Amino acid sequence: MRDERQNERYGDRRGDRRKEYSAGRREGRAVEKQDRRQSRRQDEQDRERTVDRERMVEGRNAVIEAFRSGRTVERLYVQSGPREGAMNTVLREAEKHGTSVRYLPKEKLDLMSETGRHQGVVAILAAYHYAEMEDVLARAADRGEEPFLILLDGIEDPHNLGAIIRTANLVGAHGVIIPENRAVGITATVVKASAGAVHYTPVVKVTNMVRTIEQLKQKGLWFVCADMDGTTMTQLNMRGPIGLVIGAEGSGVSRLVRENCDMVASIPQKGEIDSLNASVAAGVLAYEILRQRMG
Repeated sequence: MRDERQNERYGDRRGDRRKEYSAGRREGRAVEKQDRRQSRRQDEQDRERTVDRERMVEGRNAVIEAFRSGRTVERLYVQSGPREGAMNTVLREAEKHGTSVRYLPKEKLDLMSETGRHQGVVAILAAYHYAEMEDVLARAADRGEEPFLILLDGIEDPHNLGAIIRTANLVGAHGVIIPENRAVGITATVVKASAGAVHYTPVVKVTNMVRTIEQLKQKGLWFVCADMDGTTMTQLNMRGPIGLVIGAEGSGVSRLVRENCDMVASIPQKGEIDSLNASVAAGVLAYEILRQRMG
């Protein structure tokens, strides 16, 4: 009898342990599911924030240019409080285009801002549509001009990209070409740095810069890349249909891209340092091309 009672108690304890084990497993699975759901929600929120930042425009003049260029503003956030000058112009444009305005305290706009210089206004645009190469070439044809493109081989600094797009607009370039990978795309910082030029100058994303150059050569374009070991820019003939290639910050134009360019141009220098910021180099060479085209 004693053995039977011991076996019963042992069986009861073993059954209890099984129940505890099963309950623990169920609880563990529930926790894992909850963690996965939270992780998915966080991933979705991160993606949404990334998308919003890519479509975000900050600053009064940049937002005004976005409205006037025809871009669709999905959401407009304006700082609460007194408004005057350019801010009233922003609100008039919003009313004209039927855009709803949400007023927020400065602290919330500060948290939302990517640049830290929102000037009391942040706009979320409809998704940026990169242009197609055919659109850029058609733009040149419509103007009765030979194509002038600026190709960026791996620019990673959004301020540089914005500044180059601004220069491209000022020199009359028909488009800016950027790679899909290992380079910055259009972000709020790029839009602000371009001073609104991104709304007027088409930007094309390509998967392979070398292949793009080869395809454009078949359409009659010549290519010149920037490098301090090249021929002085004023000694080169850069008239006609041309693509100006600017390399990445620090590393410059990649070997394969350089090998596919027809000319290598250097910028005359007379100081103690031996290199220029990528956007400055792009500006100097782009204006030399403009000078030759106008001459």
